[in-house]
Amino acid sequence: NVSVFHSYYSYSFVLYRAFLYQNMTTPALLPLSGRRIPTLSPGASSFPHHRATLRLSEKFILLLILSAFITLCFGAFFFLPDNSKHKRFDFGLEDVLIPHIESEKEARHSSRQVIHGVGGHDEHRHREEEESLRDKIRADHERALQEAKEKLRKSKEELKAEIQTEKTKVVEDLKKKDGPKPLPPVPMPKLVGVSDGDPGDSDTKEKRDKIREMMKHAWDSYRQYGWGHNELKPIAKKGHSTNIFGNSQMGATIVDALDTLYIMGLHDEFKDGQEWIEQNLDFSVNAEVSVFEVNIRFIGGLLAAYYLSGQEVFKVKAVQLAEKLLPAFNTPTGIPWAMVNLKSGVGRNWGWASAGSSILAEFGTLHMEFVHLTYLTGNPAYYQKVMHIRKLLAKMDRPNGLYPNYLNPRTGRWGQHHTSVGGLGDSFYEYLLKAWLMSDKTDTEARKTYDDAIEAIERHLIRKSNGGLTFIGEWKNGHLERKMGHLTCFAGGMFALGADGSPDDKAGHYLQLGAEIAHTCHESYDRTVLKLGPEAFKFDSGLEAVAVRQNEKYYILRPEVIETYWYMWRFTHDPKYRQWGWEAVQAIDKYCRVSGGFSGVKDVYSSNPTYDDVQQSFFLAETLKYLYLLFSSDELLPLENWVFNTEAHPLPVLHLGNITLPGSETQR
Repeated sequence: NVSVFHSYYSYSFVLYRAFLYQNMTTPALLPLSGRRIPTLSPGASSFPHHRATLRLSEKFILLLILSAFITLCFGAFFFLPDNSKHKRFDFGLEDVLIPHIESEKEARHSSRQVIHGVGGHDEHRHREEEESLRDKIRADHERALQEAKEKLRKSKEELKAEIQTEKTKVVEDLKKKDGPKPLPPVPMPKLVGVSDGDPGDSDTKEKRDKIREMMKHAWDSYRQYGWGHNELKPIAKKGHSTNIFGNSQMGATIVDALDTLYIMGLHDEFKDGQEWIEQNLDFSVNAEVSVFEVNIRFIGGLLAAYYLSGQEVFKVKAVQLAEKLLPAFNTPTGIPWAMVNLKSGVGRNWGWASAGSSILAEFGTLHMEFVHLTYLTGNPAYYQKVMHIRKLLAKMDRPNGLYPNYLNPRTGRWGQHHTSVGGLGDSFYEYLLKAWLMSDKTDTEARKTYDDAIEAIERHLIRKSNGGLTFIGEWKNGHLERKMGHLTCFAGGMFALGADGSPDDKAGHYLQLGAEIAHTCHESYDRTVLKLGPEAFKFDSGLEAVAVRQNEKYYILRPEVIETYWYMWRFTHDPKYRQWGWEAVQAIDKYCRVSGGFSGVKDVYSSNPTYDDVQQSFFLAETLKYLYLLFSSDELLPLENWVFNTEAHPLPVLHLGNITLPGSETQR
């Protein structure tokens, strides 16, 4: 190979010299423009000068020869004979991974000195290591080849099955790796009255048993026809969901109903729900959900189930979901978006909300659950998020002392000046009061904020009709709309609950105000054909506590009126509240019960109503729970020890006198 290379090089050089000579003696072969004519100075010799540069064609030929030379070098390099006389150039993986050990002969001829008794031993050891590594590499190589051959023999279906198995294994490993961290141990709050509540007299007990039977019918129907779906269509007998839960089936009815099942002593049903949650409730789904609804129904429901039963799985699931909601707070102001994608963490607001605003009743109804999350996890983030909202609102101007329903999370400015104690505003005021109660009445800032808000509401929104009915209207751009929604009827119970601790010895006043609201809302039921209340009712044009528009005449199994009956019963023990509650039980059982569960009705003023074919999850969480409590003794979930969130999930009072919540120091 070396002799061939020398011959080729010599031959190329001869050709090149001949080419140069030919070009020098026959210049006419090149165009004139290609020649360089030297300038002769006076007296210079006439002998032709040598050119200082090469012509373009000469450069080209020289480049060709150089390319051939390089190619020949590489060819000679790779085809050199493999023997011990030549330097070893092996680019295989073995020499990359294993350092080459020179032989004894090579070592003797090298300039290195080997210390007697050391060099020989090290050389022997390195050689053994080298051989061991070579054997391992060969074995791995053979094994890989064998596996590849086996794969090629398998069918397409077998290969797909293997790939799916491997993917499943990877997912499971990731879940184990990123699984929930153990939560720190915390003292369990004092739990009183989590079961029984026997009312004593047989008549009341019989009515309570009827309510329990209705709960079982609602649950069994969902268990049979909609299990795992968010809600139930009792006429069609299939699952149902709304956009507040995104496009995923998260078993909202299961989570929402757990504490009601437990309180009623339906422990087999409770166990079924717990097993579904353990095996199926997964929040790592690509679903855009309502932060507000998921908080009050899922986090509230899971926390209540944990406190009542002591089962750790409910606490773990509540924390997993709460972590998925935190990205909703990533806004310029810290006011959360109305919706968040559980997988991506991307948030946005409802398209119908004023100027892209967040809703007061939504971002203002997180405090109870988030304080408990910080208490249970030791993570201050939850407490700090809700306290930031409170501090921001405290700094803002409020028209007439009222809180508008819309706040832009980007600019921190109010949207449309619409104030309501019903939809869009209601539970914001409720959670101010309940934050104080849940803190064992130590959160005086929350109580002061509540008292100021109620004072403005009394001044601007509460009126008496010509017929003497007390109602709560809605403030819209400086004008009072004389309309009250079914949702607003919760306020009667709120006024009664907040009576104790009112400023200026006004406890009696607020208890009376609660009673008046309860009476008005009962009238809205009593003035219908079905004895069930409409969605909204007006107080003008000679009509009082009656719905006017067709789209306000429906009843969707709502709990707010019954909620107020229960609170008023607890504080007064006036038998009329149980009487009114029993009227509601009979009407619901007569007009809303179907073979597949319970359905809302579209017109409470019609003797032959049509069904909306939806069994709402809050019917099991709230309506039936409040009815059951109404006919139970006060020892069942006493209000001194429990505070109900806005979805009727009971959370224990945190006696924080000797406890500091993580993160609370930075807020004071």
